[in-house]
Amino acid sequence: MTNILLTGSSRGIGAAIAQVLSASDGVRLIGHGTASGIPADFADPAGPRQLWDKALAELGTIDVVINNAGVFEDNPIDRPDDEWVADWERTMRINLTASAELCRFAVRHWQERGAKGEKAGGRIVNVASRAAYRGDSPSHWHYAASKAGMVAMTKSIARGYAAQGILAFAVCPGFTMTGMAEEYLASRGGDKLLADIPLGRVADPGEVANAVVYLATSAPPSMTGAVIDVNGASYVR
Repeated sequence: MTNILLTGSSRGIGAAIAQVLSASDGVRLIGHGTASGIPADFADPAGPRQLWDKALAELGTIDVVINNAGVFEDNPIDRPDDEWVADWERTMRINLTASAELCRFAVRHWQERGAKGEKAGGRIVNVASRAAYRGDSPSHWHYAASKAGMVAMTKSIARGYAAQGILAFAVCPGFTMTGMAEEYLASRGGDKLLADIPLGRVADPGEVANAVVYLATSAPPSMTGAVIDVNGASYVR
């Protein structure tokens, strides 16, 4: 049995991941969110620890962590200084720092488990964004920076702990048809943005979910450190 902790499971990509995992054999899933799973506010520095402790108490052990929770909020540079900095720090705390804390808890959990002669290793999948490589709008410096940090963190974990059987992967979606993406497309001229996607459409949440679940459950260990793009060729590396 594989025990999986998934953040941001109540809607969008997270809900699609939860649906795929719930239909998979040999998986026990703990979700996080206001509508499903364990509630935890990642804007609160205590939130990640509370989520981890509750999930671990319920599952007994955790084999996979999927960091999907995040926010995508405007932060124009002409705002008052204190407001701009506050929203920068809010996005970093929710998108990057909370994910980093859960990665740290997981790595230490797996190290402790290995030291006891129990099941070795585990997997981390971080849901980042195309913005990590391509950047984002002038109102979303903070979002792009948080996702670039997530990718760098993923690669560092992969390189640092592969010998202990601890694997780390990232998925970088482009626009995905969640409520958040629909509002963004509508507010910025959907046709113009769609013209920048050679595939001619944004991704379906299920497409991103399938990539995440593959990495979380069956990708070969030699793929550790890999970043998978799901963006309709709107940004290729």
